[in-house]
Formats: sequence, structure tokens, C-alpha cells
Amino acid sequence: MKIAIIVNPLIPVPPEKYGGIERIVYMLIQELIAKGHDVTLYANERSKPGCALVGYHESDHYGLPDMIRINALTSKIAFKKFDVIHTFGRMSNIALLMLSKLPKVVSYQLQPTLSQVKKVIKFAREGSVHFTGCSDYISNQIVPYAPVTTIYNGVDTAEYTFTPAVADDAPLVFLGRIQKEKGTDIAIQTALATGRKLVIAGNVPDETIHQAYFEEKVKPFIDGKQVTYIGPVNNSQKNELLGAAAAFLMPVTWDEPFGIVMAEALACGTPVIGFKRGSVPEVVQHGVNGFLCDTREEMAAFAKDIPKINRADCRRIAEGKFSSDTIGNQYEELYKRMVAK
Repeated sequence: MKIAIIVNPLIPVPPEKYGGIERIVYMLIQELIAKGHDVTLYANERSKPGCALVGYHESDHYGLPDMIRINALTSKIAFKKFDVIHTFGRMSNIALLMLSKLPKVVSYQLQPTLSQVKKVIKFAREGSVHFTGCSDYISNQIVPYAPVTTIYNGVDTAEYTFTPAVADDAPLVFLGRIQKEKGTDIAIQTALATGRKLVIAGNVPDETIHQAYFEEKVKPFIDGKQVTYIGPVNNSQKNELLGAAAAFLMPVTWDEPFGIVMAEALACGTPVIGFKRGSVPEVVQHGVNGFLCDTREEMAAFAKDIPKINRADCRRIAEGKFSSDTIGNQYEELYKRMVAK
């Protein structure tokens, strides 16, 4: 098949450090190429996707001029003999393509804007659009209004080293953006309550609210002994960090759409202890590859049960549910169904 994939042009594909959607897009492209498909990516001009690239950009404050200019670009897809178009970006950037009979897959990696979903179904060529959600938590919001399939995010498990055992004093790990919604402070309090070491990795967003959170709730506890902050990490560092961890903490205080880092931890054989928010219960099988909890106190209690988890089960579940091969096969099957209509 000849496939056009679109992603918002904010950062390159693949991303150098953080960029969950861009990482998923790159992984999918590699899988599709390996299966013999012809892929063209519409993305940031600095992308290096390993396939044909059509670079484009948006202004800092997306507006009508951006929409008009980008639609002038993407509308040409209808005349280039593509079999299917798959967008991970703004639906407004393919507004004109909605009038085409060309099969279109729209993937939601974040909370769906249901008003946009309903508008697309109303105005798009009938039967030409199918949505995907990165979890049932996302898909279940769309299902009353449009056809949707859950296809989880995932990782190339070959890039993550399975660590079958770690030292008794192996640290807990928090990896992600340092902000209240991610629960960095809860991870710290969990470590303090259990006496375990905690390694924190990730970036502090530039916004004032996040900088203040770091200064008030995180930085005072960083002592370089029990609580260590190592900043952003690249793929190699992430692999080493997660593989050496006793457990990965996911104390989110919002409804996480997926959380790719959970799949990355499991690929290393590292169990996940997370709050029952959003998609976390779909990733964590309680007592099998980690633990689900509701409070900081429960998280600390389950941290004591980490040795009960078989790290081989963590890796097995990652390979079966969240591997790049699994995700690639699922998207390919969806494309085939769309094209066969």
C-alpha cells in the first residue's frame, strides 16, 4: 500500500529526547516499511523518518492562515494515488481531504475533542473516516459518535534490554515531565515512606507553574543520596535507568491517555506501580506486571511487594501487547479493512 502519514510539525520525527507521538509515528513507519509498504511522512522539516518526507511548519500561534496553507499542501494527497491517509495531527489540517473518498485514519493520542469528532462524521465522505484511540479509555469516549478501534502505543522491544533480576537495594524510578499531573512529588513521598532510593529523570517544562512546582515540591528533597535528579535522558540512558530499577512509579493525578514509559519499563522487565487513572489499569495487570493503587499510602505498601512480581512476566506482556510488531500489525489490518470498503 501507498500510505501518507501526517503529524503536527512541532518537533522532528523521531524526537531526540521527548516526543511521545513522534516516537510512535517513527516506530510505525519502520514497521510499515519492513512490511513492504510505501510511506510518505508529512512532518517537521528536520525529521529523518527513513521514508519520503514532505516538510511543513506551523506558526507559533496556529490560526486560519496556517490552516489554509497546510490544507493547500495536504489536499494534494488526494491526487497522488495514495491508498490511505493516517493523521496523528490536527484534523483541521486535512479538512479538504474529508470530502474525498480516500480512506482516512485519525489517531487520538490525547483526550479527544468530541465536538471535532462529531463535526468530521457529519461532513466527511460517508464511511471514509475511522478513528483510533491509544487506549480503551480514549476510544470509549469516541465510540458513541464514530467508528473507533483501540490500538495501544508501544515500543520496539528490541531496543530495550530485559533485566531478569536487580539488586535488593535497586532504586525506584520516576521518568517523565516534572509537573504536578505526573505526580513527581508523590513518587518522592513514596520513596521516603519506604526507605528506598528514588531516581528522577525528565525535563521541567518552561511554564511558570511547572517551574514553581519543581522548586517547591521536588527540589527540596533532592539530596543526591536517597533522592537523585538526573535531568532528561536519551534512549540509551533510559534503557539503562529503567532496567536497573526495582519498579517504575506512575503516580499520575490526571487521566493518562496511555503513558509510553510504562511499556518501556515493562520491556526492561521492570514492574509498574501506578494510580488507577486513565489507561493505567489497561497496562498494569495487578499482581502480574505491577500493582494498581489509589493513594500514596497504597503505593508505598505495594512497593514492599515488588519481589513478588516476576520480571519475565513484565517482558512477556510488553512483547505481546505493546511491541512495535504488534502495533504495526494492528494498524496494517485497519488500513486493509479501510481500503477494502
